[in-house]
Amino acid sequence: MNLLLVDNNDFTSQDEVTISGRRFLQLKETIKPECGDTLRAGLLGGLTGVATLLKMDDSTATLRVEFNTPPPPPGNVELICALPRPQTFRKVLHCAVTMGVKKIRFIHARKVEKSYWQSSMLRPEEIDIELRLALEQCGDTVFPQLEYHNRFKIFAEDVLPEIVKGSALSVFGHPRAVETIPSELPAGTIQLAVGPEGGFTDYENMMLEKAGMLPVTLGNRVLRTEFALAALLAKLS
Repeated sequence: MNLLLVDNNDFTSQDEVTISGRRFLQLKETIKPECGDTLRAGLLGGLTGVATLLKMDDSTATLRVEFNTPPPPPGNVELICALPRPQTFRKVLHCAVTMGVKKIRFIHARKVEKSYWQSSMLRPEEIDIELRLALEQCGDTVFPQLEYHNRFKIFAEDVLPEIVKGSALSVFGHPRAVETIPSELPAGTIQLAVGPEGGFTDYENMMLEKAGMLPVTLGNRVLRTEFALAALLAKLS
């Protein structure tokens, strides 16, 4: 935990918070502060600053907080990602959030199992936990916006063209593509689409190109979704 993330219901007075549960255990067992020690903290959806430990018992910790610094600026990349299997979903979400992505659209694709859409990982409470862990890791306080589109054709024909039209650059990963990511990136929002394990089908590639997206490659090696995402975000950010 690089940032103690608090929200409004943690406040017991104007500048004091009491935490329990997972955050308390991590504070007590990993960070192990003494009374009077300070650590980085942030208000969910708001400013960052410092928290000073006032007291700690067996199940709670009370801290005085002072928030006066804006969170890190958002990245310029928006992500379109074929819904991955549940264990990969966590990794993709964590990678995107820690690298500053503030808009994530999960879409269906031919090689996405329909059962993925019924996964417990998509429950709001499960996603909330993953987002908080990612924000604590990267020192941010602002949740990304998440969208879900479980009909690829409708998304590609009715939604994606408008997204592309309002963006400075739109690319999607394609291991057989000829083009690489441009060395000079335009100012403005960049759209990045990443396919499922096994990649987009030829039809899906055609539909993405028809909507105005440029196929790009990272080389001849086929990467796992989370590794391809990290590499592409690093090149685009």
